[in-house]
Amino acid sequence: MSAPDSDPRPETSQETGSEALRVLHRVFGYDSFRGSQQEIIDHVVSGGDALVLMPTGGGKSLCYQIPALVRKGVGVVVSPLIALMQDQVDALRALGVRAGFLNSTQDLDERRLVEAEFLAGELDLLYLAPERLRVEPTVRLLERGTISLFAIDEAHCVAQWGHDFRPDYLALSALHERWPDVPRIALTATATEATHAEIASRLKLQDARHFVASFDRPNIQYRIAPKNDPKRQLLQLLRAEHAGDAGIIYCLSRASVEKTAEFLVKNGIEALPYHAGLDARTRAANQARFLREDGMVMVATIAFGMGIDKPDVRFVAHLDLPKSVEGYYQETGRAGRDGQPSTAWLAYGLQDVVQQRKMIDTSEGDDAHRRRLGAHVDAMLALCETVECRRVQLLAYFGEKSGACGNCDTCLTPAESWDGTVPAQKLLSTVVRLKRERNQKFGAGQITDILLGKKTAKVIQFDHDALSVFGIGTELREAEWRSVARQLLAQGLIAVEGDYGTLVLTEESAEVLGGRRPVVLRREPEKTAARPARAEKTAKSRAVPVDLPEEAVPVFESLRAWRAATAKEQGVPAYVVFHDATLREIAVLAPSTLAELGTVNGVGENKLAKYGEQILETLGTA
Repeated sequence: MSAPDSDPRPETSQETGSEALRVLHRVFGYDSFRGSQQEIIDHVVSGGDALVLMPTGGGKSLCYQIPALVRKGVGVVVSPLIALMQDQVDALRALGVRAGFLNSTQDLDERRLVEAEFLAGELDLLYLAPERLRVEPTVRLLERGTISLFAIDEAHCVAQWGHDFRPDYLALSALHERWPDVPRIALTATATEATHAEIASRLKLQDARHFVASFDRPNIQYRIAPKNDPKRQLLQLLRAEHAGDAGIIYCLSRASVEKTAEFLVKNGIEALPYHAGLDARTRAANQARFLREDGMVMVATIAFGMGIDKPDVRFVAHLDLPKSVEGYYQETGRAGRDGQPSTAWLAYGLQDVVQQRKMIDTSEGDDAHRRRLGAHVDAMLALCETVECRRVQLLAYFGEKSGACGNCDTCLTPAESWDGTVPAQKLLSTVVRLKRERNQKFGAGQITDILLGKKTAKVIQFDHDALSVFGIGTELREAEWRSVARQLLAQGLIAVEGDYGTLVLTEESAEVLGGRRPVVLRREPEKTAARPARAEKTAKSRAVPVDLPEEAVPVFESLRAWRAATAKEQGVPAYVVFHDATLREIAVLAPSTLAELGTVNGVGENKLAKYGEQILETLGTA
C-alpha cells in the first residue's frame, strides 16, 4: 500500500491532506475524518512528532495507520498487546494493508518470513512488543530497513506508577536517538495531567505537538450502586437490559472471577473467566471466543481488556471498587466503541474501601507512593459518593469542564444531600466507647448492630448491650448505617486498621465529635436509574441497535448471520469482516449495485471486491 520509491511524495500540506483522505476512502471506506484526526495525520505525515490523548473509540489507530500508508517505508508500531497482535494484523490485512508482527508467539520460520518482508519493503505496518526493541538483532533488523514512523501505542504504560506500567516502555526514549529523522507518535486513551507530563518526559516528547481530545463518551451511561448481593444485582442488570449482549465484568480477585463466571453460567448467561492464574492456552481460547462470538460475557481481572477492539461491547460492570479513576475510565471505555448506547455499572460497598486501604498499606514502594495510591482511591470514592453529575466529575478528573449530561444515574435519579452530623457523631461515639470502656475495636457490622440495638450473639458475648450507645441509632436502617460508615471512611473521618477492618478515629474525627465540623452525606435514591428509552430484551433480540427502523431489522439480522459464517470460515472476529455500524447502514440503504454499496461507510475497495457480491446476494434473499 505504501508507494514505491519512484512515486512522487506529497510535498505540501494540501497534497498531504488530499493523499490522506484518498487513503481513508480507498482503504477504510470513510469520506471524512473525525475530530482532530486529520490535523494529527497531516502533522505526522510531514515528519512531526506527536503525543495523542484520545478516548477509546475515538479513532487513534488511524492517526498512525494512515501516515504509515502515505509516507515512504514501514510504520513500526510498538504495542504491549502480544495476545492481540494476530487479530490486529488480520483486521488490517482484511482491508488490503500489508501488515505483520514479530513477537514471542512465533516460531523461527514465521519470524524469518516477516523479517524478509520488512527488508524487501513488502510491509506497510510492523507490530512489535516493546521488549523486542531491547534485543539487538531486532534493532539491527530495523536499521537495515526503511521506517516511515514509530507509533507507541498504549503510551500510558510508560507511567511508572500508572495502572498498566510496563518496564520495557522506559527504553523507548532511545528511539529518537537511533532514528532522529523518523517521526514518533505516542497514543493513549487515558491520562491525567500528571500522567500526560510523565509520558512526555519519559518518551522525550516534550517538544512534540500534543493533541488532547475530549474524554467524553456520551453514549456510555455511568451508574454506581451500593452493594446489596452484588452478583444478584448484576444478574438483574443483564436480564433486564443486556440479554444476549457482549460485555465485560471486572472483579478484584481471581477467586471472585471464577465464582462470578460460574454463577452467571448457572443462570443461563454465556460467561468465561479470564485471569493470570489460568494457563496461557485457556486465556487465549477464552479471549478468542469473546472476540469471535456474539453475546459472550467475559468475567476478568484487570489483566484483560487493554487493546480489545471489539466494537459492540454493550456493558462494562465492576463488582469491586477500581483502584483509580484512570483505571475505571479506561476499563469502562471498552464499552460502546461503536457509538451505540452502553452501560458502565459499578457496585461498591464499605468492604471495598477497607480492602483498598489494606492493599495500599501493604503495597511496595515508599510513603510517597502509598500517598499517591491513597489519593487515587480517594478520587474514586469521591466519584462514587458525589451527588452531582458523574460525567462532570469524571471529566474534571482529566482537566475537562462540562455540564450535567442527563445520562448518568445522578442526573436521571438525583441523590439528595442530608445533614449527617448527628448520625456521624453517634457512630464515632460508639467507636470511642468501645475503645475507652472495653479497650476493643470492631468493624462496621458490629458497630451497626450496637447502634440499632440488636442483641446478637456477638453483642451479648461482649456485653455491648450495656454500652450507653446501645440502640441510639434506630432512626436509620441497617443499609443506611452502612452508607454512613462508608461515607465517613471516604471523607477521612474514620479509618480502618488491621486485617479485620476495624474502625478507628482519625485526627478529623474530633472536629465532628466536638460539633465544630458539619457532615453532609449522600442519600441513595430508592431505585437505581434504569436506562431510558430502552426496552427489556430477550436473548432472541441480540444486540439489535435501538435506532434501526423496524423494516430493516430482519435485513440486519440476515447480514449478521452472513458475517458470522464468513468470520468463522476465515477464523477472525466478526468485526474484522464488518462492524455493526456498517451492516446497519447497509440494511437501511439496501443497495442493489456494487457502486451503491461502495458509498457505505466502512466499505473500502478491498472489502467491496472481497464481499460485495455476497452482500448483494444476502440482501436479495433477506
